[in-house]
Amino acid sequence: MAATGSEKQGATAYYVSTPIYYVNDAPHLGHAYTTVAGDVLTRWHRQRGEKVWYLTGTDEHGQKIMRTAEANDVTPQAWCDKLVEEAWKPLWEHLNIANDDFIRTTEKRHTDRVQEFVQDLYDKGEIYKGGYEGPYCVGCEEYKLPGDLIDGEGEFAGQKLCPIHKKPVELLKEENYFFKLSEYGPKLLEFYAANPDFIQPESARNEVVNFVEQGLQDLSISRSTFDWGVPVPWDPKHVIYVWVDALLNYATAVGYGANQEKFDGTFPANVHLIGKDILRFHSVIWPAMLMAQGLPLPGKVVANGWLMVGGEKMSKSNLTGIKPQDLTSHFGVDAYRWYFLRAISYGSDGSFSWEDFSARYTSELANDYGNLASRVAAMVGKYFGGALPEATAAGDAERGVQEGLAKAVATADAKIGEELDFQGGILAIFDFVKQVNGYITEQEPWKVAKDTTPEGQARLATILYTAAESLRGVAVLLNPVMPETSQKLWESLGAEESLGALADQKVQDAGVWGTLSAGATVTKGAVLFPRLEEKPA
Repeated sequence: MAATGSEKQGATAYYVSTPIYYVNDAPHLGHAYTTVAGDVLTRWHRQRGEKVWYLTGTDEHGQKIMRTAEANDVTPQAWCDKLVEEAWKPLWEHLNIANDDFIRTTEKRHTDRVQEFVQDLYDKGEIYKGGYEGPYCVGCEEYKLPGDLIDGEGEFAGQKLCPIHKKPVELLKEENYFFKLSEYGPKLLEFYAANPDFIQPESARNEVVNFVEQGLQDLSISRSTFDWGVPVPWDPKHVIYVWVDALLNYATAVGYGANQEKFDGTFPANVHLIGKDILRFHSVIWPAMLMAQGLPLPGKVVANGWLMVGGEKMSKSNLTGIKPQDLTSHFGVDAYRWYFLRAISYGSDGSFSWEDFSARYTSELANDYGNLASRVAAMVGKYFGGALPEATAAGDAERGVQEGLAKAVATADAKIGEELDFQGGILAIFDFVKQVNGYITEQEPWKVAKDTTPEGQARLATILYTAAESLRGVAVLLNPVMPETSQKLWESLGAEESLGALADQKVQDAGVWGTLSAGATVTKGAVLFPRLEEKPA
């Protein structure tokens, strides 16, 4: 049985990838959703003290890119260069995406290795020449099975449509080279059975297993009706099928055929994060290609659901594509990163609305979290001159808060770090935030402050230290999700000087009580989540 990314031999990197995105247009919320999820996941593992490799990039070959470039009266390469440098890379920087690499499929480091990989399969007898005729969706860059198509209505009445793009498919007939995918059906089913967590969520796994059980057809791995792609090395009249080209980025970006040490220390991916519309490529074609080449298989393929707006999948073709900057300019980058992972269960479809974002921002970020940080800093400043007091009068109430933080750490680490349940992990952290708010309400430090006896002042000091130490743990736990806000809170608590950089704090140690030093200078900085103005037009 082939090894998986969760069973790496001698490899140390926790390797996560997003899909590489088509550059036929600028990125929208759906692209950013997957990329932010990968960023939070890898930041979390970095703060576990692990070596991490986070890969994203762009898919720049194929008929769809060629036609888009022609429509804009530029060459395909010029179109890709413009979109990557002016839209894709700037957005990831804007959203604080800490990717370790950005792969472009037009780069020589990729194209040379793709040719070597395919040539090797051809030399092994895994590829043969044939012909194919069938319905093809340019948007998906995929031949469709007749059963996959839907009947058109209105202007498309009488035509067969792609179920994803809702546009007519084209009937193509051409001479192709084929990969013997049909021979790998039994091997794939055996692998799925031995690795039940390989495809997630369970609904996606069931879909793939049912599909493979029906029998696989050999895969057309070349095109000969256009030339925007990687040439087939033994027959340059053909270009390599864009999906074969694209899937190999996960190997070429980490040194396949060029840097064996890096490749051995990184490949295969622990987690491929993908959209569910490209599930079969990653869970059927990709593992079959790796099996044919004798390479280990990834640990998990995790399909997120679709972001819905007005009941439609968010996409340019459906005119529901919203720029992330439309939201970050109003809510801020950290709130944006938090919202989609908190509001939508990863792996399920989820609906976005401006009203829901506003309500959650006000209730959970501004009122629960931001107001807690402001109140604690203000009271330390008012009652102790900004110097964090020492806790000397702890009791059952404080022990309850300590236990609450330890529980939040354990739950969030399991949910986010292992299960990819971002929503569950974030909710566990914010349940603790609510617990600390409740603790302050019950203890009423503003009333305790009126007791000027040593006992009264010791009690006040203990309450405020407990609240500040709780916020220290929250800052660590939320750093992978909201790095800018966590850094502001970290500095406000005076933690930087005594504890060091926030990024160096391990999430599993966030619950170690008493870490924040008494005497630290607590300052009331800018409001973490300012009041929102009215929705812009």
